[in-house]
Amino acid sequence: MQQRLEGKVAVVTGASSGIGHAIVSRYVAEGARVVAFARTGSALDALAAAHPGRVTAIAGDATVAADLDRLVRRTVETHGRVDVLVPNAGIARVVSFENSTREAFDAQFSINFYAAAETARLFLPHMAKGSSIQFITTFLTQVGFPGLAIYSASKAALKSLAQTLAAELAPRGIRVNSIAPGPVATPLWGTVGLPPEVLGKVAEGINARLMQGAFGEPADIAEASVFLASDAAKNIYGQDLVVDGGYTIG
Repeated sequence: MQQRLEGKVAVVTGASSGIGHAIVSRYVAEGARVVAFARTGSALDALAAAHPGRVTAIAGDATVAADLDRLVRRTVETHGRVDVLVPNAGIARVVSFENSTREAFDAQFSINFYAAAETARLFLPHMAKGSSIQFITTFLTQVGFPGLAIYSASKAALKSLAQTLAAELAPRGIRVNSIAPGPVATPLWGTVGLPPEVLGKVAEGINARLMQGAFGEPADIAEASVFLASDAAKNIYGQDLVVDGGYTIG
C-alpha cells in the first residue's frame, strides 16, 4: 500500500513531546522526511535516533529570531524545500483575568501566535505549489474555560490567521488549514499552573463531557494531521478541524 506522505518534506516545531512528537512519528511512518524542531535537544536526538535517516533534529526556540533563521537555513540546505509545515510549538497557562497583564499576554501570544506566524512567513519562499501549512489551534476557541482567556485568545487569533492565509496563499497553490485538539493527554496538561489535585478535579469534569469518557491521545491529532497533509485533502482550504472527543457538541 502506498504511503500517504511518500516523498514529502515536513517541518514540525514543538516536536520533542506530545502532539508534535506524535506528528513526527506518524509522518515518518507515512513516508515523509521530517525536520523536528524544539527546545529540548536530548528529546529531539532520541526522536532522530528512533528514525535514522528520516528525521533531522534541530534544537532551538521558536520565539528567537536567530533560531528560526537557523531552522529555515538548515532545512533548505538539507532538503531544498518544504512540502508540509506544522508550527506546533505552544504553551498553555492558567491566568485569571485580574492577573492578565501585558506581560502575561506576551508570554503566551509570543509562542502561540507570533512564533507560529513567523515560522510560516519565513518558510513561505521555500514552499511550492501543492504544499500545505497546518496551524494547531484548540477546541477552546468555541467554548469558554475559566482562567484560559489568554491562551484561548491566542489560538483564536491563530485560527483567524489560518483562514485568512488560506485565501491569500491559495493562488500560489499552498493550502492552509488548522487542527483544533480537544482535551489530549500530553505533558502540556501538567504545565498549565494548577496543583495536581485541582487538575484531577478539572479532568473529571472534562471526561464527563467526552463521548469516550477519557482524554484523547496525541496519535489522534497526528492522524488528522496526516490526512490534511496528504493529497486526499487537496480540496480542503481554511478549515479548523476539531478533534475533541465530542466536547463541543454539548
